[in-house]
Amino acid sequence: METISAPVNRDIESALRGHPYRAIIRLAWPATASMLLYTLFSLVNAVWVGHLGADPMAAVISATFIVWILNSLVAVLSTGLVAMISRALGAGDTGTARDVAEESFRVGLLFAVLITLIGIVLRGPLFDLMHLEPSVVTAGKKYMTVYFSAAIFIVLTEWAMGMFRAAGNTRLPLIALSSGILLNAILDPLLIYGIGPFPRWGVMGAAVATAICYFVVCGVLMFMLRRGRLPFPVRIIPWGPIHWRRIARLVTIGLPISVAGIVFSIVYLFVNRITAQFGTGAVAALGVGNRIESINYLFAWGFSLAAATLVGQNLGAKNPARARELTFKTVRLVSAYTLVTSALFLMFPRRIVHVFVDDPQILETGQHYVRILALSQIFMGWDIVFEGAFSGAGDTLPPMLVAIPGALSRIPIAWALAVAMNLGPDGVWWTITATSVLRGAAMFVWFSLGRWQKRQVAWAQAPLAAP
Repeated sequence: METISAPVNRDIESALRGHPYRAIIRLAWPATASMLLYTLFSLVNAVWVGHLGADPMAAVISATFIVWILNSLVAVLSTGLVAMISRALGAGDTGTARDVAEESFRVGLLFAVLITLIGIVLRGPLFDLMHLEPSVVTAGKKYMTVYFSAAIFIVLTEWAMGMFRAAGNTRLPLIALSSGILLNAILDPLLIYGIGPFPRWGVMGAAVATAICYFVVCGVLMFMLRRGRLPFPVRIIPWGPIHWRRIARLVTIGLPISVAGIVFSIVYLFVNRITAQFGTGAVAALGVGNRIESINYLFAWGFSLAAATLVGQNLGAKNPARARELTFKTVRLVSAYTLVTSALFLMFPRRIVHVFVDDPQILETGQHYVRILALSQIFMGWDIVFEGAFSGAGDTLPPMLVAIPGALSRIPIAWALAVAMNLGPDGVWWTITATSVLRGAAMFVWFSLGRWQKRQVAWAQAPLAAP
């Protein structure tokens, strides 16, 4: 077993023995800022595309649901990577951490090629599934062609960020993402509207700008890795041994979260289809509402990433009691934040929607969505943080078993309320809110039972190192 070098002890010591709230904030604030920057990628696109009209806006909104599927596939790699490396570092085993990192890089390259091929082939059927207007489908397919072509940069970006998070360093990913969002903000208007010598590509311009930004972020992260900014050396080479038993464990950890995310994304295609019965404006309102909710979602997700690292490292150090304590303190912090934003959603829904669109129909429908969403935001935060804690423990079945039924139930409930009971788009909004409340409550109860700690005894005793 290799020892951890002194310069990185501050990050890992904070997670294992530091003041609880300081340990959480140390990890969570850069992770949260990074997640908010991810939101800005889509928010900047939405703001610029939104002024092109309802059809282009609906195309980008509908493409977002397919992007979620891509992100869910990438979660197979990133979730397992964080769980295994954080546990190895918590135990002081940098040799195993290095091996997992290098082998997952090689697998990630193969994975990226596979995602690109599948995405380009299936983008047409996925858009057809939503029964959108022909002009919306055409623009959306162009957007997704460019996006899936950049899959290799997206996968490698998540791979590199996963390693930094597992090591307790969420600051360097924030620096890399900051460079990307700045470039995205510059390129979006140039490529969407054709300012100066740049071509006017409309919706496709937003996708090209995003692809370029991922390329830049990926390059910055790879540069940091080459400069030795991790507590273990990593060789970024596409050839070398792969111990498939260890990779199988990584996939076993990441797959349930990925499957749940894919089901959630596919369900949203059907929810989008139900919403489309009430016009393109309703579809656009659904997307605007999702982007507004993402302010809370990605804040909570940043704390969820912190919880995954804290739980993984403390289980590696054989301290499950601290892992539990840190998780519940993380939940308290996220609940306080979502309480404040929920109040703002209730008081100023129309003003918030107006930031993104000027269309009167979207404003009217969207403000209803934002007001109804306010009732579920605290529970959504619980769901996300506990998912991170379960992931850090390598016990990812509970989140899947809660998420999949909750997602699937949205289809019949949304149809019943919106169509059969003639509530219109409000029926869809109430469905999303009610199921979010139930999921958050279920995750709270399941984690509180503490079975994840007992199951980890056998898992922690099994060797991570390859034979």
